[in-house]
Amino acid sequence: MMDTDILISGGGVAGLTAAAAFGTKGFRVICVDSAPVAPEDQRSTAFLQPAIPVLEAAGLWDRLAPQAAPLQVMRIVDAGGPLPEARLVREFDAAEISDQPFGWNLPNMLLRKVMAARLEDLPNVTHLQGIGTARLATREAGARVALTDGTTVSARLVIAADGRDSPMRRAANIPVRVTRFGQKALAFSVTHDIPHQNVSTEVHRTGGPFTLVPLPDKDGTHRSAIVWMERGAEAERLRGLPPDQLSVAATERSAGILGTLKVDSPTGIFPIIAQVADRMASERLALMAEAAHVLPPIGAQGLNTSLADLAALLDLAHPDTLGNAAMLEAYHRRRHADVRTRAAAIRALNRTSMLSVPMMRDLRAFGLQALHGVTPVRRALMRAGLGR
Repeated sequence: MMDTDILISGGGVAGLTAAAAFGTKGFRVICVDSAPVAPEDQRSTAFLQPAIPVLEAAGLWDRLAPQAAPLQVMRIVDAGGPLPEARLVREFDAAEISDQPFGWNLPNMLLRKVMAARLEDLPNVTHLQGIGTARLATREAGARVALTDGTTVSARLVIAADGRDSPMRRAANIPVRVTRFGQKALAFSVTHDIPHQNVSTEVHRTGGPFTLVPLPDKDGTHRSAIVWMERGAEAERLRGLPPDQLSVAATERSAGILGTLKVDSPTGIFPIIAQVADRMASERLALMAEAAHVLPPIGAQGLNTSLADLAALLDLAHPDTLGNAAMLEAYHRRRHADVRTRAAAIRALNRTSMLSVPMMRDLRAFGLQALHGVTPVRRALMRAGLGR
């Protein structure tokens, strides 16, 4: 049997960050990572300002910052008119509320590589790749977790960061509430003619938002990551297009905001749901990230909500009370209401982005113009997006 302070189930970006953060804080950590990095995972992650102190506490930000693309401006484009062209463009500039960008964008594959390297530098962290969690047994004094290789781990705290189908959440019998939108999202990267100038752009027409997120230039070529949300059948059709035809479709859907787009990566696809666990914790178990909440990829709220979970756990984790009932109840109270509020807001925004009836799309454009035009409201929205 292996013994540790904290067992982290899940080795995605959230789980690896948690392992680095708790390891840096001095806890003994075992992180089990069952899923290899998929080569088709072309997603990127935008870390908003509140996430940076968490990355610093994990000893990660200094390694990531030189490779990150800043997000200085969030631009929303309404292309809901008769033709797929921009009819309303509104920009939200971080300079109005801060001397820093809204956030910084990095490819997920790079993140996992850098984070795994950080874990190798921490002698009190064990990173078990190709191994997952199978069974959980808890009592007041601690937890025992059976791993898929037959090993048993004894831990004072188990952190489930093991995805929307979390085996640890299921083992603890914590229900989830799921909203299905009938959408899927394509994820790929593109080159383009016009520099992005550190502007992240959401283009709204129908089916869901089309988002262009800045990536660093490569060999003098301008690049962005795309997340394109569409109704499921249309997303599957688009994914089946040859790269040159997908490039044409993406250019049209982008309303030409960055000129001609050219696909330069494989295309990933994933379903869009909203999912919130009924509780964030149970005996000796804390849920975080997609084990606790799944949000549509709008406004960079997904992983940043996950890192808010981690920030709360780090604040509450003390050597003498690690994983006890009082700590975990405090964690649930601190995070669950915020998660439910954000999930409700993102669900509403996503349904608005899916509108296809012309009159409703006109109302969406009117609402955007009205919200942007009132300075205190505009700044309040920007602060809310940063989690302030």
